[in-house]
Amino acid sequence: MNLLFVAGIVIFFIGLMASIALHEIGHLVPAKLFGVRVTQYMVGFGTTAWSRRKGETEYGVKWIPLGGYVRMIGMLPPRPGDEPGKLRSASTGPFQALIETARDAAQEEVRPGDEDRVFYRKKWWQKIIIMAGGPAMNFVLAFVFFTVLLVGIGLPGYAPVVSPQTNTCVIPLSEQRTECRPTDRPTPAAQAGMKPGDRLVSFDGQKIATWDDATRLIRSHGAGPAIIGIVRDGKPQTLNVTLIAQDRPKPDDPTKIEKNVGFLGVMPTEAMQRQSFSQVPAYMGELTSRVAGSLLNLPQKMVGVWHAAFSGEKRDPEGPVGVVGAGRMGGEILASDLSDEKKLFFFVNLLAGFNLAVGLFNLVPLLPLDGGHIAGGIWEGIKRAWARIMRRPEPKYVDIAKVLPLTYAVALVMIVMAGLLVYADLVNPLTLTG
Repeated sequence: MNLLFVAGIVIFFIGLMASIALHEIGHLVPAKLFGVRVTQYMVGFGTTAWSRRKGETEYGVKWIPLGGYVRMIGMLPPRPGDEPGKLRSASTGPFQALIETARDAAQEEVRPGDEDRVFYRKKWWQKIIIMAGGPAMNFVLAFVFFTVLLVGIGLPGYAPVVSPQTNTCVIPLSEQRTECRPTDRPTPAAQAGMKPGDRLVSFDGQKIATWDDATRLIRSHGAGPAIIGIVRDGKPQTLNVTLIAQDRPKPDDPTKIEKNVGFLGVMPTEAMQRQSFSQVPAYMGELTSRVAGSLLNLPQKMVGVWHAAFSGEKRDPEGPVGVVGAGRMGGEILASDLSDEKKLFFFVNLLAGFNLAVGLFNLVPLLPLDGGHIAGGIWEGIKRAWARIMRRPEPKYVDIAKVLPLTYAVALVMIVMAGLLVYADLVNPLTLTG
């Protein structure tokens, strides 16, 4: 196996573990701030690889890098009528027994003096902040990564710089060829003496900042003389050109043809186009909308993953990818022939997208996800507000233990989905090249 491929996987998993660790810090910090006793802060699952106790909390790393957790005492309230910390006999009903067993396990961690440090007794808005801290950290990380991506690295695009692949002859649109023939007439750019590397900076006195600017000005001009400002070897100069009229594909829809538009005869250079900071929120907002739409269609998309895994169908580029698949992408990026700048772009984009997806997925209002606890906190806040309005006694804490059977069912579905994604990522991986 290519060493660069392995290195790419390792680098991705380091970024993954860092993201998981920061997600859990998003829970840990507000929990401690609001006085909840936190017994464990762990990155990963399974057997503990390393741990150290500081104060009342054990900090550690486990061997399976598929998540993490913060263990807070008193996540479930005791049975109504029981004293905190007091255990009771289990019920004979299967679901009720499941609920009471979970209650007992939660209360076993409560020591004398911890009654006000249990999670369930915290104010409803504190519960929301604690549970929303993890997804919020993912969104902050995604925003930071997208900022680095757009402002520091740039997006793949075209610069208004004459490409070395530019043809010096006019090839009719109807002819499917790229090589010039002796009978072909020279392009207006070739006649004016334009060379590869020339940067277009103005057209008839109007500034050119992007390739889109150049395309719009040239095409709208039509046939006839024009003055083009260029920068060649760092020195500005002007060239007199005479544009001709040609039929050309529309830039935003190549299937449609624009008739008799101005034609210069140059091709742009592929380049990373740095964006302004003000464009980051809109860029992230658009991706957030797309990821949210994918989450809504997740059951349907998982059917596609099933067919890809067991029927050999092509993976959907917009479909879900597991940790294994994302790691393979990291290896593919580093082992590719892309420039270092583009490798960095794809890596940062991969980590940004991962954090965005994890943050949104955790907001799904189902237990055991963070969104389920957030929904419980919101419902408790609504009940208490309604009681104040109606001048009724303050209601009890929302008892999420009652939905534990559904929680275990959701957890089982998530485990099956994760297993299916791992298998599909191994036998039919989604690659950057499609």
